[in-house]
Amino acid sequence: MNFPAELKYTKDHEWIKIEGNEATIGITEFAQRELGDIVYVDIPSVGKDVAKEEVFGTVEAVKTVSDLFMPVNGTVTATNPKLDSQPELVNSDPYGDGWMVKITLSNADEVSELLSASDYEAIIGV
Repeated sequence: MNFPAELKYTKDHEWIKIEGNEATIGITEFAQRELGDIVYVDIPSVGKDVAKEEVFGTVEAVKTVSDLFMPVNGTVTATNPKLDSQPELVNSDPYGDGWMVKITLSNADEVSELLSASDYEAIIGV
């Protein structure tokens, strides 16, 4: 499995890519494999403030629905429009076209509390 070193991770299987005061968030390759075929993604509206560890949406697979947890405090600035018609992008390209939301960070210091790729791999036993 692939866990890009430039990303940060959560124990709940979200990844976050930091670019200045902005961040892009999605679910890891491990998470999408565990869920199976993604059929629907429900994510918040632009402008919504979401607290760290708060549910910010859901991912629906053929056999289950899973909550998405916000890795840091932030305000949603964009959602991935491709997921409306192509939710399977979460399976085929979880770190690229399968991203879910972009946010403006409320507190950049929170990023240091997230997991590195190697720490995440240790948690999931890879």
